[in-house]
Amino acid sequence: MDKRLQAFKQLLDIMDDLRAKCPWDRKQSLESLRHLTIEDTYELADAILNEDIEGIKGELGDLMLHIVFYAKIGSEKGAFDIVGILEGINQKLIRRHPHIYGDVKAETAEQVKDNWEKIKLRTGKKRVLSGVPKSLPAMIKAYRIQDKAKGVGFDWEKPGQVWDKVQEELNELRHELESGAAQKKIDEEFGDLLFALINYARFINVNPENALERTNKKFIKRFEHLEKQSKLAGKDMKRMNLSEMDIFWNQAKDMEGGGKG
Repeated sequence: MDKRLQAFKQLLDIMDDLRAKCPWDRKQSLESLRHLTIEDTYELADAILNEDIEGIKGELGDLMLHIVFYAKIGSEKGAFDIVGILEGINQKLIRRHPHIYGDVKAETAEQVKDNWEKIKLRTGKKRVLSGVPKSLPAMIKAYRIQDKAKGVGFDWEKPGQVWDKVQEELNELRHELESGAAQKKIDEEFGDLLFALINYARFINVNPENALERTNKKFIKRFEHLEKQSKLAGKDMKRMNLSEMDIFWNQAKDMEGGGKG
């Protein structure tokens, strides 16, 4: 037997055993697994950003377990099973890759994406943005909304146009702040600015979620160096001024190779 099939069969057999014999596994439901799946997905995302190959491997295993677990529960309910799940995704991939399994031509990744969105609209998705999950974090949701709109041609033509929009939104936010506008209006303008920046990120091939998370990690690392060095110097951070803190902060930057970030 193919080693891949053998390994997958063993996982299915283990799931059968756990569901029959383990009190914890027997108690789980589709809903109770939901938050665990979300948690493991974020752990996979962290491992990817950290370039932790072993971590990626482990988290993918956890997610594979979740899929098998959901399939097992679905089969017990008579709703769906692992065969139906696999057949469904197989058919979807074949249907949405006519440049491989049909006579459609697509020579670039962008053409493939455009075809994908058009096929989805023809095969059940009646609204362009209906495929964007409502519970996505706001930044990822904005990125996906813009990407899907692009799939039907609703997009800027050049990066410079988007940058001008960023500047326009920044000026509008500044105007509202300087004019003493209500907080609701300031929130609205700030949201418009973020949306424009995320849009610009697409045009310069930056994933804004990944970029911001890398900056978060960089800030944490530098701040923890500041905390450690302040303690070693016998100083209380709450009593230090910004110039004193900057000494240790700049040390951390120099250790990374410098830069203004």
